[in-house]
Amino acid sequence: MSVQLLIAQVLLISMGLIGVAAVDPAKIFDHGPKALLALGLTLLAARLRPRAFLQLGPWVWGATLVLLVLVHFIGVGTAESSGTRRWLDFGVIRFQPSEMAKLGLVMMLASFFARRGVQNKLISATGMIVLTTGLVFWEPDLGSSVLMFSLGIILMYAAGVRISNISGFMLALGLLAIPVAGIYVERNPYIMERLTGFQSREDVAKQGLDQIGLAHRDLRMGGVIGQGPDGPRYEYFGEHTDMIVASIGFSSGLLGVAMLLFAYWLIVATALDVAHLASRVRPMTPEIHGASVLAIGAMFMIVGQAFVNLCVAAGIFPVTGVPLPLVSYGFSSMLTMSIALGVIHSAMREVRRALPEPSETDPPVALSAD
Repeated sequence: MSVQLLIAQVLLISMGLIGVAAVDPAKIFDHGPKALLALGLTLLAARLRPRAFLQLGPWVWGATLVLLVLVHFIGVGTAESSGTRRWLDFGVIRFQPSEMAKLGLVMMLASFFARRGVQNKLISATGMIVLTTGLVFWEPDLGSSVLMFSLGIILMYAAGVRISNISGFMLALGLLAIPVAGIYVERNPYIMERLTGFQSREDVAKQGLDQIGLAHRDLRMGGVIGQGPDGPRYEYFGEHTDMIVASIGFSSGLLGVAMLLFAYWLIVATALDVAHLASRVRPMTPEIHGASVLAIGAMFMIVGQAFVNLCVAAGIFPVTGVPLPLVSYGFSSMLTMSIALGVIHSAMREVRRALPEPSETDPPVALSAD
């Protein structure tokens, strides 16, 4: 187990509870137990070896593809996005398959590259990425599909595919996507509405009526230490989901937001440490290679989505509807992100186990005079 990851998860869960409490204290009784269950899932997934995730990769990926196809037939939207089909509702359980698809893609590509290597495998990997992304793209869910496509690129790079090959692949797909983009925007006018609304924010920002402007006001009012979860504040859309960082900033101030960023930094540092240690293992076995790819993919799943969410809250990106991982209210994202943390735990333990033992003949390390 990685102590850094445990600290990061506890910090994120704590910040999420503070943010939810600031919006609606009654939701704590729903969000709290789910957060504890997510922590338990992380500890359970951490007990598995990377070999288990690599073996399950094709099955998990295949299952998520089936669920993504089902969304197009029996999926439901929300009150705010009734024209979309992103959720499967089975009465007692309601979840978003695109969140599970991110983890499925990570496990599948890590398994594929561990078993087959990276030489002359670009077309096969590209097909997996495009198929998964395309099913999410046509829900429609532009934000999640862009994140998923970026995840596939990061996974190919982490596996060892040359950057020149990846660049050529992106250029080719970009040219092919040009005619599709017009049809997509025409069928889903809400995308242009969000883009034009984002570009003309100044028209409503002066009146303080736009969603991002209200979130910025909460962040400013939080100051350095915040006003507490019970401080007086106004309501706006997404304050406990997409814009929860504003609720956290209002309640705990700059200190709380800094702790949030620090927690995500710990996740990045741990995953990069796994990749660094894996590079020292000789010979590099398929399982160690797969563990390294799993760790980087799981890390980008979490931190890449956090980056997009925070950029939306800061007014840098248009509103995408992407939740803040391990923090926002809701269980679909928290479930998959918690398992992703368990994957990083597992990869770290496996890589440390494979590191060569220090030789007795190695010269002692000189201590610094400082």
